[in-house]
Amino acid sequence: MSDVLELVEARLRTSLGEPDARAAVTFIGTDRIEVLRFLDGGVVRYATLGMSGQPMTDPAAVVADPLTGPRAELILSVRAGLADTDKMLRPLAVLAASPQVEGLVVVPGASLDVGEPLWPGAAFTSVLVAASGGLVEDLVLDAPREPVRFLPLLPMTPNEAAWKRVHGAEALQERWLQHGTDLRDPLRKGVPLDS
Repeated sequence: MSDVLELVEARLRTSLGEPDARAAVTFIGTDRIEVLRFLDGGVVRYATLGMSGQPMTDPAAVVADPLTGPRAELILSVRAGLADTDKMLRPLAVLAASPQVEGLVVVPGASLDVGEPLWPGAAFTSVLVAASGGLVEDLVLDAPREPVRFLPLLPMTPNEAAWKRVHGAEALQERWLQHGTDLRDPLRKGVPLDS
């Protein structure tokens, strides 16, 4: 484990407590991605560990800089005991590997799609990447390395994802807010989008 990942895991433990489970996934040609599970009362939080080991690089860049570039880990929070959300460990690891596999730079406002339900019976096949700094504080690294940002993921139905592509992330988040949407509810239906 790189020194960055040791610091990241320490930050996650400080912010979320001790993980009660962890799983590792390795994709051909990528570094190992772990998903840690934390129980916080009635909420289960899944956090990736491994995505921030290397900076994300713009796919148009001729040479990848091994030090500079944005770094991030992903966090998804859902209410515990309502659905078999532990089955989303692999889809979450796939999303965390997307910067290495597809050359994506994951930033707030982006949509990430796994092309299948996030867990059995889920209405969600994609997530909206929210801004960091709330649940887990950004981890400042020694210069010239950029801080590691802990980006919350908000599950989206296919209709919400399509609506977001047209109207933008901010408009979708405002719609969720207007309707009092519980984004941690793994059984929630899509928000009304026609008014």
